[in-house]
Amino acid sequence: MKKNSKTKIARIYSNALYDAAVDNKCVEKVWADVGKLKVLIDENKEFADYMTNPLWSDDDKVDVLNKSAKALGLSSDTLNCLQVIVENRRMSELGFILDSFGKLYYAKNNIAEVLVETVKKLSSSQASRLQKTLEKVLGKKVVIDYQISPVILGGLRIRCGSKMVDVSLMSKLNYLENIMKGK
Repeated sequence: MKKNSKTKIARIYSNALYDAAVDNKCVEKVWADVGKLKVLIDENKEFADYMTNPLWSDDDKVDVLNKSAKALGLSSDTLNCLQVIVENRRMSELGFILDSFGKLYYAKNNIAEVLVETVKKLSSSQASRLQKTLEKVLGKKVVIDYQISPVILGGLRIRCGSKMVDVSLMSKLNYLENIMKGK
């Protein structure tokens, strides 16, 4: 299946889950559930493999989901959505669905996702100042994903949607190289 159709399917399920959460006034609980499910999928390959394996019956998968939901303390809205996903044989798209829900949650709550690349981990005071500055500039709450990227040599590379600010040493060296070449 093409990534584009997986994205479309993910959007349908995530919108349905978000709408159900709004109707039942439990958006924050479902948001927390999505985080727990992401951790479960990332850290437990056997769970993901089992849930996507067509050899196991849907009833067995729903039973595993019920036990997992109880252990994780998932809301009934989240569990109902997961059961529909299993019944429709869409568990292989669960990661896309959870990511889509995250994007929807951020959009509805005026939160910007920002990627910050640095050579080394920022100190807590640097991270705090950067967060405050980005929130002021963007005019919304910011969630920052920090990535260590030695290739930039120093400085920062910041991405928010289609916008990018590159104040890395590598970009400055590239700029100087282009000037010296006459470009």
